[in-house]
Amino acid sequence: AAFFGPVARGNPVVDSFEAELRRALSSLRRLRGGREAKPPQHDLHRHGANTLFNIWIKYKARLPEWYYNERLVEVGDILAQIKEYKLALLQCYERYLQQFVSVKLDDVMDDVHRFKSTFFPNDVRDKKAALTFHALQARSVCIYQIVCSGDRNLQNPESLQTCLNVLTSLRLTMQVALPQENLCWLIYNGTIHIYTICRHLMVMGQSAKVLEYLLWVSICMESSIPLLSVHYLTWRATLYTAVSQCYFDCQAGIHGEIFARRGLVKIDELKQLEDISSSLEHTETEKNFREATLKMSVMIFKRAVYQSRRKSNSFRHETKVNPRKAVNLSWPRTTTERLLVEMFDGAAAQFLAILEALSDSSRNLLPPHPPVPDESEMHDVTSELFSAGLEILSGNSLKKQESLFYFENIFVITAGEKGVSGDAAVKFVKLAFSYEEWDVFYSALEFVDNFLQTQDDPTWKKAETELKLLTLMQPLVFPGKFEHSFPISDGNSKEASTLQGSKKTQTIRSECYKESLKPEDPFHDLMILATTVLSCVSTSEQNIHPDKEILVDVVICLWQKCKTELKQIQMSGSDCLEYIQKHQAYQWVHILWIMNEIIEKSNIADTNVMFAEITLCLAAILENVADS
Repeated sequence: AAFFGPVARGNPVVDSFEAELRRALSSLRRLRGGREAKPPQHDLHRHGANTLFNIWIKYKARLPEWYYNERLVEVGDILAQIKEYKLALLQCYERYLQQFVSVKLDDVMDDVHRFKSTFFPNDVRDKKAALTFHALQARSVCIYQIVCSGDRNLQNPESLQTCLNVLTSLRLTMQVALPQENLCWLIYNGTIHIYTICRHLMVMGQSAKVLEYLLWVSICMESSIPLLSVHYLTWRATLYTAVSQCYFDCQAGIHGEIFARRGLVKIDELKQLEDISSSLEHTETEKNFREATLKMSVMIFKRAVYQSRRKSNSFRHETKVNPRKAVNLSWPRTTTERLLVEMFDGAAAQFLAILEALSDSSRNLLPPHPPVPDESEMHDVTSELFSAGLEILSGNSLKKQESLFYFENIFVITAGEKGVSGDAAVKFVKLAFSYEEWDVFYSALEFVDNFLQTQDDPTWKKAETELKLLTLMQPLVFPGKFEHSFPISDGNSKEASTLQGSKKTQTIRSECYKESLKPEDPFHDLMILATTVLSCVSTSEQNIHPDKEILVDVVICLWQKCKTELKQIQMSGSDCLEYIQKHQAYQWVHILWIMNEIIEKSNIADTNVMFAEITLCLAAILENVADS
């Protein structure tokens, strides 16, 4: 390339190199655009990968080292954007890093001094250091994405260990880069990558293993002077919240509250500096401070609402407020509501605090159960939280009746805003189901159903489907509790009224329950639930399918209700057909077949070993029928 002049556009070697790269990347983009990976496409993909490999080999000696290395990393970024993580890793980032080390790259990641001497022989202030840092960081992200593509639920212990190794590599890279202010962008990107991986692992129940990494990124944000500005305050607050949540997940709520209070102090320190340095009021800055303060306050409330009740009851016994009589009182009516009003302004902030206080990572939707630990104070607080949430949903806690729902898909924290997002309301209904708060469940379902009926956006169909499934499951998980009435105060008259449910809710309930009291028809509710779920997962519109967590819970619920009968059929052996006819057991086999169809259509087979038992049971019964 040097023979033809400057290494830039117009140089025939450079132009040829760039043209071949464009063709290879264009081919890979087209393949990624296809929905299904058919065998011929695999061949084309292999051809694209080989082409890219040959390009790097062909031009390595023909281009200056600096230009070649820059394009290696840039092409890696392009491949990562189109989700070609394996190609980006092997053909770009690791090819770039091979210039520094001939051994396995992971062997260099266990010691900071060896790491620095290997990848930064000319010190981290060298002009090539930024590119090397970026390649190291991108390599780690690609490894994580490759693990997720093959084992999203991290069921293989090796997958979990690889993710932890990735976190360690990212932390090591940030540790070396942290003293250099000009690399603050790398620290910021590193906090995002570590947070993303940690949140995934927290959902998988690995909070104890990721706590140290979340603490690390929080301290990094405080240690980098450029990242201490108000511009990054919202992100800092998000990291603080994640650390607190991690402590709560590890059953160390006191440390979660302490860290949240520490975060509140840091935010206040920044606000004082901002007030000194700037005399002008900026709306966006004020909003950032309010939102950051709100996030910390919510995490403090999460423990304080329970702990304050324990302390007060150890000294004196407060008169309990009956929820049914509370409707005659003005807001705030209970100790919990008074704490809400004291700590938060506006319905949105109060409702967010209620959701967070009720949320527990160890609690699944099924089976529903009362609060843990089983203490009267905890039951009282939980009931008061649900009562307060229902009062907010009804609009009675607001002086002016305003629109209760927004159209956003996520809960947007805006301090002082009088409203509740649709998603937050749906989550509240699910929590009521989980805590066996049936009166609250049906009453809140009334408000949410009214909201959903006014929405044309198909994304809300998913929420509607999930709530329908919960309604159908209720008589199965809590038989006998079919009627509901929960008094809601009238915003104008304070007179108690009883919610009867929307027309749609009544229709669902009447369809589900009108036959359920017949003892000779025990599988009626099961069949309705099974066929409804099957119809939900059979639609071609993937975006309205229920969440996999709910589908797993539904299938497990069906299996537990049917297991005894089905095992009897399976054990009948060659007399299977006779047993089915004698005991009129066709419906149980039908439900078993539907369960198997749900597992297959929703791709949840690898989420629970119980599903293998379901499939084997169906196979055994069919074989017995054939033998009969």
